[in-house]
Amino acid sequence: MMNTNLEYYKVFYYVATYGSLTAAGEQLAISQPAVSQAMKQLEKQLGTKLFLRSAKGMKLTPEGEVLFAYVKNGYEQFKLGEQVLSKLRNLEAGEIRIGASDMTLQYYLLPFLEQFHEKYPGIKVVVTNAPTPETMANLEDGKIDFGVITTPFPKKEGFHIQEVREIEDIFVAGRKYFQLKNHMTDFKELSEYPIICLEKNTSTRRYMDELLEKNQVVLNPEFELATSDMIVQFALRNLGIGCVVKDFALEHIENGRLFELRFNKMIPKRKMCVITQTRMPMSQAAKKLLELME
Repeated sequence: MMNTNLEYYKVFYYVATYGSLTAAGEQLAISQPAVSQAMKQLEKQLGTKLFLRSAKGMKLTPEGEVLFAYVKNGYEQFKLGEQVLSKLRNLEAGEIRIGASDMTLQYYLLPFLEQFHEKYPGIKVVVTNAPTPETMANLEDGKIDFGVITTPFPKKEGFHIQEVREIEDIFVAGRKYFQLKNHMTDFKELSEYPIICLEKNTSTRRYMDELLEKNQVVLNPEFELATSDMIVQFALRNLGIGCVVKDFALEHIENGRLFELRFNKMIPKRKMCVITQTRMPMSQAAKKLLELME
């Protein structure tokens, strides 16, 4: 295998492109004798003549034409790679992959994504909408750069967790259940009513199930839905008592279409967290978005 100095191929590319030793030297910011010497060394190492001198400058030999076809493709790919890296470094291009649920996207991430897109319009942002367990699995597999999830979730080695805001789980109902509005409810009374809640593969559902089980209450929901928005819609239509994070129902509580049930025991607040994997390298764009979020 030949051990040819790659710098010679770079000089060869410019001489062949411009057809002149002087012009090549100007592009490379080296002297014309240095260009000439590099070409002599390359021809010596390859054992073939690459250029013919003419009145019009440097002309490729047939062998030089063959070599140039390969060198041109390779060198221009190198230049393209440098340009792409420069754009990534300067946040003119790139991609960020985020894992988030409906709740974390709507009530935390969205304003930051708006600011980031305004500042760096060339960065593509891909959001994988999934519940907490799936988001953690995607982060572990390297499918996303970071996730925004809600407690509870299992603590795992190699993850960095940053708490960013509190969330409050509540039960809401419409006019059909008005008798409960000013009633101090016991958790056990929930079993007497149709309950609307999220599916079991979510941190929110797991949290509420565990809390109620500690109080000797096991829910058998009438409706198990995929999104909190739909829980609110079902509650507005008096189909049952909905269990949601307060943010989703706040507008309807304030306008009086729904009310929040009061309990004789507190429902502890939970946390919304940004989670990253410490062992995985992160793109400049993802780092910049996290800086903005901080």
